[in-house]
Amino acid sequence: MTSALLSTPLHDWHVAHGGRIVDFAGWSMPVQYGSIVDEHLAVRSKAGLFDVSHMGNFFVRGSGALSYLQNLTTNNVAKLQPGDVQYSALCLPTGGVIDDILVYALEPESYMVVVNASNIEKDWNWFQEHRNGASITLENRSSELAIISLQGPKAEDILRKLTPAPLENLGTYKCSRAHIAGIDMWFARTGYTGEDGFEFFPESGKAEALWQALLEAGAVDGLEPVGLGARDTLRLEAGYSLYGHELSDSINPLEAGLSWITDLDKGDFIGSEALLKIRTEGLKRKMTGIEMNELAIPREGCAVLHNGKAVGAVTSGTLSPTLGKGIALALVEPAAAERGTTLEIEIRGVAKPGRAVNRAFYKRPKAVAA
Repeated sequence: MTSALLSTPLHDWHVAHGGRIVDFAGWSMPVQYGSIVDEHLAVRSKAGLFDVSHMGNFFVRGSGALSYLQNLTTNNVAKLQPGDVQYSALCLPTGGVIDDILVYALEPESYMVVVNASNIEKDWNWFQEHRNGASITLENRSSELAIISLQGPKAEDILRKLTPAPLENLGTYKCSRAHIAGIDMWFARTGYTGEDGFEFFPESGKAEALWQALLEAGAVDGLEPVGLGARDTLRLEAGYSLYGHELSDSINPLEAGLSWITDLDKGDFIGSEALLKIRTEGLKRKMTGIEMNELAIPREGCAVLHNGKAVGAVTSGTLSPTLGKGIALALVEPAAAERGTTLEIEIRGVAKPGRAVNRAFYKRPKAVAA
């Protein structure tokens, strides 16, 4: 007997508005409303609204919160001031990744940690198991808070209609508390698309009111709801990791290309000894972007070849809606990850040509000063 799927506070809205519902990590979620490509391009050119309420929220508070999070996470939490947001990871003693996370410094001695939907239970157990007598309170509010993400070049224009908060002062990876559409909540200038955007954390009971207010405010700007299908192609174009693909308990952050969130000089943390050893001995494999030379769509698990020899495998792949060509992230031998290296990806038994490139296939255009 299978257990019933979990659902977000916006589930009924998605069903009523034509969302194609799928099982995602045990959650009933909309993968698309219309065309995934159209939704993707809407985010790149205008704006899209995402329900990501399936993700988890943990709160860590108290005089021991900083040292507790320093021990648990790879990045340096001591660098955070209230209002800062930090990308980080939880590691096993082996250096493998339990999850990639965002740490929000809300107030002095008060943090929120957002974790992936598929890992909520695992991560929560990990947080509890490693309290070690720390002077903290831990709270799992995953079922109490929704997460709504507004992404795209029109995102700030849309949000300005709903809040008096000075958005020009809120930089990327910053968070604040504000009234938005009359609802008090934390929000942040963060996202998973490669575009400018904001993520909102209303109480679950206020989620639909916020969702509707955002859609109404953005109607004139072309705002539309976007499913998980386009969320995945958008993050892949931006070169962002997805847990279970570019990160896992058998893929460490150094080989995943996340040394920039792995501070091995901050002091001991869970996994630091293993990661120091890995860094000293040299990486045996590296994450790279691969761009196809002809129309071919690489998929997860496809073998990557160099001079006819298998050198790794694709972790994520798609046909890029923005670039109009096949792109992939792949974990390969270090020499094969050198930019410009000629590679092949075996797709349905046929080796298709490509080359190693920077993993950020897409970078949003810089804003032109008025």
